[in-house]
Amino acid sequence: MADRFFTPDAIGVGDYVLTGAEAHHLATVRRLGPGAGVTLFNGDGHEYLAEVVSVAKKAVVLHIASILSIQRELNFPLVIASALPKGDRADFLIEKLTELGVTRFIPLVAERSVVRPKVAAVEKFKRAVIEASKQCGRNKLMAIDPPCDWDELLTRPNLPESRYLLHTDSGTPQLSKSVSGVVIAIGPEGGFSTQEIEKAKGNGWQILCLGPRVLRMETAALVAATLFAAIEPRTQ
Repeated sequence: MADRFFTPDAIGVGDYVLTGAEAHHLATVRRLGPGAGVTLFNGDGHEYLAEVVSVAKKAVVLHIASILSIQRELNFPLVIASALPKGDRADFLIEKLTELGVTRFIPLVAERSVVRPKVAAVEKFKRAVIEASKQCGRNKLMAIDPPCDWDELLTRPNLPESRYLLHTDSGTPQLSKSVSGVVIAIGPEGGFSTQEIEKAKGNGWQILCLGPRVLRMETAALVAATLFAAIEPRTQ
């Protein structure tokens, strides 16, 4: 796979000037020069195959020769709403969910949350998504929502039809996903409170246990995402 670089711009066949951090990475870190082949992506689902024309201190001129449409996304929306772990574990979570094909991530604030994300964290996570997408080959970016309280999440009208809450003290329901997708909620280290679980049940969420061992929240999120990614969606 050729070196991949992200641009937020709308692009097409022809010359394009890459600037900013991505241009610096291409020219200074990767040390690519004229004639080198690279791939651009901007989150629209396509790959733009390009060749380096010239390299300057703050800008790189590329010639985009062709556009490819390569399907590397899941065939259904997969939303993860999770409390955030401490420190670098949050970055790890975002990186791996991106690699697994998750469509959208919602930073969740629950009753027992220790980490209460600020709006500024969203921009940090978006950059992490771009870096992970460069590595894994995704051409659509996992969306990062603003932080969301539990009560707000339960009443959101735009969530997928199949809704699951992870909890250690429960059985395992028959897993399914509708064509509208799946949303999975993961609580903080202390888990969801009894009141939060009852509210979820009252709003049509199913309670799902991943086994007898207590998993860290980032482990639970990755296991759940992998589990549902392997299930074929049911039709209406």
